[in-house]
Amino acid sequence: MRNIALKLMYNGTAYHGWQVQKNAVSVAETLQKALVMVCGNAVKLTGCGRTDAGVHAEHYIANFYTDSRIPIDRLPFAVNTHTPEDIVVKEAFDVSDDFNAIGSCLKKEYTYRIYNSRIKNPFYVNRAYFYPKHLDEAVMDRAARAFEGTHDFRAVRNVGTETRTTVRTIYYCYVTRAGELLELKVCANGFLYNMVRAITGTVLYAAEGKLTAEDIPVILDSGNRTLAGPTVPPGGLYLTKLWYEDERLNG
Repeated sequence: MRNIALKLMYNGTAYHGWQVQKNAVSVAETLQKALVMVCGNAVKLTGCGRTDAGVHAEHYIANFYTDSRIPIDRLPFAVNTHTPEDIVVKEAFDVSDDFNAIGSCLKKEYTYRIYNSRIKNPFYVNRAYFYPKHLDEAVMDRAARAFEGTHDFRAVRNVGTETRTTVRTIYYCYVTRAGELLELKVCANGFLYNMVRAITGTVLYAAEGKLTAEDIPVILDSGNRTLAGPTVPPGGLYLTKLWYEDERLNG
């Protein structure tokens, strides 16, 4: 039995997230169907994390077990002939039997993109959050950096998947601008349900003058979701980097 890791990317607009759903199309289900066509047997994918409906991944790792003897270098091309254009396997690797895409992941980076312009851009529809009022990226950056460190992040998670603890470590969280495109990047050892989108909404509140960077530690200490900013739309969110001990999977 082989354990194979896939390095892939996808546009999540058409999908109800990564995880297999009973009554909705997901990325995992779509990819599993393609793998059955290639491997000749049913497979179950383990993903590096759950991405919500409409969220994208520029870098994603999933693994599965199979008896198929297809050469590893031929697997991506073979799978891509059976997937829609919005899901692409970039590389495949034979990995150790105990490798698990989510359990073996050391840390993740998400990027939230905001298109900050008075005029809409059709090429950013479902790709970035359109925000027409000018935003001060310096104010946003100060607010974003207030989330760095080890904290209880209950105040910036929505009710969803239950976890044993809501304490996480954010290694960096910052905002940059390139023309009309703003990016909030956040790297952590784990994320709670809608955590990045709630952090982004809170950073936007700081830009709107509804709170300050100095308020954020108080909000986190309170654990009160109503004190933080709103959960921004999913189309601007991307999983962008992953870290593993097996450096072939990083990116």
